[in-house]
Amino acid sequence: MDVRYNHGTNVHVLRACTHDDACDLLAIGGDHSVDVLFLTGSTLQHLASFNVGARITALAWSSRTTSPSFTDNWFIELTAAGADFGLHLLTKSSSDGEEIFPFGGGLSGHHGKVNDMAFCGGQGQDSTRYVATVSDDKMLMVWDLQPKLDIPSSLPSPIRSPATSATPSPATRPQPTAYVIALPHPLTSISSHPATSKEFLVSDCRGSIFLVDWRSDPDEGDRTSWRNSSVIEFVEPHSLSSSAVGLSPPWSGSVAWRRDTVDIIGAVYGSKFSIWDISNLRGGKPFAVGNSFSEGGSTFRWCPTYPEYFAIATQSPIKGAVIHIHNTSYIHSQPTVFNLRPRPHLVRDFDFLALPEIPRIAAAVGQTVIIFPIGVDS
Repeated sequence: MDVRYNHGTNVHVLRACTHDDACDLLAIGGDHSVDVLFLTGSTLQHLASFNVGARITALAWSSRTTSPSFTDNWFIELTAAGADFGLHLLTKSSSDGEEIFPFGGGLSGHHGKVNDMAFCGGQGQDSTRYVATVSDDKMLMVWDLQPKLDIPSSLPSPIRSPATSATPSPATRPQPTAYVIALPHPLTSISSHPATSKEFLVSDCRGSIFLVDWRSDPDEGDRTSWRNSSVIEFVEPHSLSSSAVGLSPPWSGSVAWRRDTVDIIGAVYGSKFSIWDISNLRGGKPFAVGNSFSEGGSTFRWCPTYPEYFAIATQSPIKGAVIHIHNTSYIHSQPTVFNLRPRPHLVRDFDFLALPEIPRIAAAVGQTVIIFPIGVDS
């Protein structure tokens, strides 16, 4: 049974929480706010609203988050990026209201659209302390949310919004600091893995994917060299050759890490999807390539509960709001197609829920969030 939720403004970004204690939570980013929804049975309940005052371009969940279904002392923590390039740490608990802590503005932050963000992987404290952002400005920034030094910020103090109870965090909190890695081209997506806190997967707009060990120190003699922080570079040959002659769509590319293993990664570039096996590098080339949307795929997601499945969507309205489901066991078979709405609707973003039993997808179509299963009970 499908579940639908009308947000009231266009939903630009959508992220499901994959942490075990909060896998029934969903964050959506609209024209000026972030809303957290709580899935109970066949309904979506509103749990929190953060008015950040700008269109949301990226979201990421912290592993500190716990759901009301898990504990009475639930807690929400996530980060958001706005179209004004500003970043925000958003928190709410069962006993306190919404709090918004802005950071990364002015000269210290990005100077282009923030396309994606992800908290550090692993299972320790670092998974809540560090969050990474990628942007059109070609910068990967890893932010320390709990710095030992307090560096003053030029950001103005946030004002309580009349439309929400959200309040700024205490002024005594130190401003996060950033470790900056410059890459050659605009960056489109980033992914972390629960098995490692050292690496991020980063995709650029031309067909390259970088496995970045952000903790490695660059050589003292060449601090500007991005290759000193890059462990492995993967390439999608079709997209790389198309971009070289100006045929690839601008700012395309989406990469994701398969949750059950650090060795398998997947991405979509243009009309092709690709799968790489890190344990068998093959010169950085994928071991499997398949056809996707002819008009170009925009988002690639692995299913966290049934990891052999992955899904791809396009932001082109030519065929309407459509999502393709693939199975790695039958990599060259035709995908299962889910038509959510006819054209001119499109899928702006989507994500797999990490709930047990039948895999479900949450998709943002216009002002509506649609949650649907990709199978049926046997």
